[in-house]
Amino acid sequence: MTTTHAHQADERSQITELVIKAQQGDARVREQILQDYRPFYLRVASGTCKKYLVLGRDDEASIAMIAFNEAIDSYNVDGGASFFSFAEIVIKRRMVDHFRRQSKRTDEIPLSSFEREEQEDSVLQKIESKEAQTVLQIQEETEERREEIFRLDQLLSHYGIRFSDLVKVSPKHQDARDRALQVAKVLAGDPELLAYLTTKKSLPLKELEERVEVSRKTLERQRKYIISLTLILIGDFYHLQEYLNRPV
Repeated sequence: MTTTHAHQADERSQITELVIKAQQGDARVREQILQDYRPFYLRVASGTCKKYLVLGRDDEASIAMIAFNEAIDSYNVDGGASFFSFAEIVIKRRMVDHFRRQSKRTDEIPLSSFEREEQEDSVLQKIESKEAQTVLQIQEETEERREEIFRLDQLLSHYGIRFSDLVKVSPKHQDARDRALQVAKVLAGDPELLAYLTTKKSLPLKELEERVEVSRKTLERQRKYIISLTLILIGDFYHLQEYLNRPV
């Protein structure tokens, strides 16, 4: 392991220990985290709103700190992902929520409350607001996809699978992927088979072999892929489910 990687590993271990203490009610440690990692959450927020932020001056900076504190409470230590990756997602989501609320408030200003010149300015503001809403919607959907992938990666870790594994184990041919998806749908639609999967963290191969037109050898080879598809189908993964249902 290189010196840089060793340092990063030590830092991840250190922040994890601190987060656990904060979650257990240690207010002093929580304050330490919020103070020591202020550059991190301000950098993430600054990158999202494209401007330099100062805590105590900018609303976005305060929102970033609140989001970082929320991440401390919500982080699942056993999920498999780093705290910083999780915190970054939470901060960006809260920033998008903030901008969306601002955009809606601007859009609610009635034209009738202005003189003609002010009305023209308001029309421009409304156009800009609509454009901003479109950009924010795209940004929000992107963050939602990232969050879904993050949550799926955490869930898959309990099955001994990493999200990055899916690229390697995904069938190369479309018909094979379609058959795997059909197997996943059978699995997701049967409470007994699904209970086997979620409790034993493995495929009920014998039962599946009797229910689908796929050989046991293929089921075993596509195990990680089928499990991943099933978890997507039964979970709160709107964007990933939409992707699975897209025609090719």
